[in-house]
Amino acid sequence: MSTFKELGISEGYRKGLAELGIETPTVIQAKTIPMLLGKTTDFIGQAQTGTGKTAAFGLPLLAGIDANRRHIQAVVLAPTRELAKQVQKQLFKFTKYADRIFSEVVCGGDKIDRQIEALKRPTQVLVATPGRLMDLVRRKAVDLSRVETLVLDEADEMLKLGFREDIESVMTLTAGGRHIWLFSATMPPGIKKMISKHLAADAPFLKIDKQHIVNPNIRNQYIRCTEGEKLERIVDFLKQRGEQRGLIFCRTRQDTIDFGKALEPYGFSNVVLHGDLMQTERDKIMRMFKKGRARILITTDVSARGIDVEGLSFVIHHQLPEKNEYYTHRSGRTARAGKSGISLALITRHEEKRLADLSRQLGISFQEIA
Repeated sequence: MSTFKELGISEGYRKGLAELGIETPTVIQAKTIPMLLGKTTDFIGQAQTGTGKTAAFGLPLLAGIDANRRHIQAVVLAPTRELAKQVQKQLFKFTKYADRIFSEVVCGGDKIDRQIEALKRPTQVLVATPGRLMDLVRRKAVDLSRVETLVLDEADEMLKLGFREDIESVMTLTAGGRHIWLFSATMPPGIKKMISKHLAADAPFLKIDKQHIVNPNIRNQYIRCTEGEKLERIVDFLKQRGEQRGLIFCRTRQDTIDFGKALEPYGFSNVVLHGDLMQTERDKIMRMFKKGRARILITTDVSARGIDVEGLSFVIHHQLPEKNEYYTHRSGRTARAGKSGISLALITRHEEKRLADLSRQLGISFQEIA
């Protein structure tokens, strides 16, 4: 197993990583960093959330920034404001003991006038959602002409959310001396077309196999029950966990609202996060959860993008997700920094085949509990 030192990461960044509890590179970090560090190349990485992508591209990106040049040298595009803010926060933490790199995050839902004002300060790395970035470009608040590195994080999710045109515009505006690092959990036709059009034909391609995706410190469990029994079984589980904290995933916005209301009479401190909330409401909910004033966060897959809360002991799947990568994303919220965690699925009779598919395709062994 390689170390960050052997991968070429400087001492200042290694010290910042150690303070975050990141001491051993993940598979994607060990394979990606040597491909990107100190090089100007396009790159394609196929990997799910939870594999360590931010450090895999973030460390080479930061190492390539010239601290003496105060203009935007790198842009990271992310599908949601939560993920964009998480990425910027991680980049900031990586640089705690290294050369000061000025980063800024801009995303929809926040006041654009404040973002314009913030961008008047020196900014070398800009993390953004595609729509807001193009809004700022049209207002001439952002100059992308000297961008050297463009990172597309969770590119397939950005296409699903309707950002294709904005992404194409960003790639066109930065065309010239820049290189593109594209990360995507899946490779649908839209992503392949984008790669063919904008990336070099000889761009290195890295795919993280399924055996490297699932955290071995997560105990994957399931309970057989009817739809009507799910609330009771989840309440029993929560009572057994004492004061431990975790997430409950539902498929739709309405499911989160309904389950949040159903859970209220049992006295658990829970909050609900879904896509229809105003940004101020979302920020308030996340502050409550991160500070421990709420024990349970009930959310959807899309709204959970970018959630990074330490010390979560479990994840509950009120319903199984439709896609395999959503299961790994959900489960990856627990068992961080070498700790153990539980991923519990509530399975009705008609979901048994779906559970078997997850087990086979992800290489997961599920344990049935009473």
